[in-house]
Amino acid sequence: MQSLLKTTTASAALAAALSVSPIALLAQDATAGGAAAPDAAADPAATNDTTMAQEGTAAQGDAAAADATTGAATESGTMTAEEGTAVEPADGTQTETAQGTAAPDTAAGDTTVAQDDAAAAGEDAATDTAGTQDTQTAAGDIPAEPSEQMAAVLDKHAELGARPIDELSVEEARTQPSPADAVMAVMEEQGIEMPAELAAIATRDITYPAADGSEQPLRVYTPEGEGPFPLIVYFHGGGWVIADIDTYDASARALSAGAGAVVVSVEYRHAPEAQFPAQHEDANAAYAWIIENSGSLNADSERLAVAGESAGGNLAINVAINARDAQLTQPDHMLLVYPIAGNDMETASYQSYAEAKPLSRAAMMWFVENVFADQSQTADPRINLVGRDDLAGLPPATIINAEIDPLTTEGVALGSLLEEAGVEVNQMTYPGVTHEFFGMGAVVPEAKEAVDLATTDLRAAFGSDAAQPATADASSDEVTDVEATATDGAATTADDGAATQLEGATEPAAEDSATDQ
Repeated sequence: MQSLLKTTTASAALAAALSVSPIALLAQDATAGGAAAPDAAADPAATNDTTMAQEGTAAQGDAAAADATTGAATESGTMTAEEGTAVEPADGTQTETAQGTAAPDTAAGDTTVAQDDAAAAGEDAATDTAGTQDTQTAAGDIPAEPSEQMAAVLDKHAELGARPIDELSVEEARTQPSPADAVMAVMEEQGIEMPAELAAIATRDITYPAADGSEQPLRVYTPEGEGPFPLIVYFHGGGWVIADIDTYDASARALSAGAGAVVVSVEYRHAPEAQFPAQHEDANAAYAWIIENSGSLNADSERLAVAGESAGGNLAINVAINARDAQLTQPDHMLLVYPIAGNDMETASYQSYAEAKPLSRAAMMWFVENVFADQSQTADPRINLVGRDDLAGLPPATIINAEIDPLTTEGVALGSLLEEAGVEVNQMTYPGVTHEFFGMGAVVPEAKEAVDLATTDLRAAFGSDAAQPATADASSDEVTDVEATATDGAATTADDGAATQLEGATEPAAEDSATDQ
């Protein structure tokens, strides 16, 4: 495993660390993917177990997670963006390819990638995930490889001396070279400067009262113009342990510019100093404070969204759930970028990408050890979102996943579960990229495409004058229009690696942290 990637789209430096999701089981001494588990995995309660939750609640979570990828998929076919190859829903209902060819039936309980025309000649592209009942994120048994641009960032990160997070202490993980540093180095080598539209975003740092009464940082990003602007409350990633608002400057800045909105990037207490659920409590406190003070931020809380990456994506949807349940001002949209959504480390993508860079299964185990006082807490519905049955009434969601990421299966499953609950979902999995790619638009083309998709959906939610979201054809780089929020389908990644879409119903910044990009 290697440290996580977070980058910025501009030429200032970001520091801190990686963004990864901390939910999963602390599993076996020797994981299925071959990643070495940390010491906590030797705990008798965790040995030979296959989920992070160790109590009876885990069984309920597993059953619900299976439903999310099987039963919830019954209304959702899977279609590649490039060829429109349909993937058969788990209930065997046929769906059609873009060319109108019906996908073959599949056995109940399995998720099988539909065979293309070559299958008739003897090529079997079906991927059986029996026992996990999850959607395979990479068709076949051979894991996908990073694109040339993505590989350049990963190689540079290693060249800078970054080590796998699971081999480090918390302090070491927080201070070692970050993926953002790698992106900055690549940008310098290639002579890439911050785009003018991003440089034009104004920032100011303020604080809010966290749930424990402490003052935590907020960074306010404001686009050019008079305002008041739509408002996005953004939560950064880092596994609830590492990274900060500096590390994720690129994402917040790009969302502000692309959506024409004020973005407030939220810092929250970190584990292990403040363990679960401190981060969720702070997120709710920040959301309420930001709405109450939106006028002073030149923002309009009547046009409101929540957004987040990885651990922050989990916080974003939980804030929306709390707003619904507490009858607070509800957001108009949710942007969830490779969110932590389950507690099962034996999903298809966990198996295929157990040793992926920058996020691996061993890294996830490390986060779990630091975030939770007891690993059974990962069965909490705030963590195991795919085990919930109460997602109705949430705002439309854009869910973005990376192909080479242990979290992809649960992200796709969350989209299907939301859609089954009547929530409009626009889900896209981008090929050849890893966890943490979203803020890398300066050097990774798929990141720019993902940001464009996200901001187009956000502008539509705000009622802004915007074009339909665009997706790129992975083979031709042509861009085609898709609906901002779709009405049917589930996402996966096809054999050819084309992006696929679900269309459906502080800590203070470290002194060496990079500056705004």
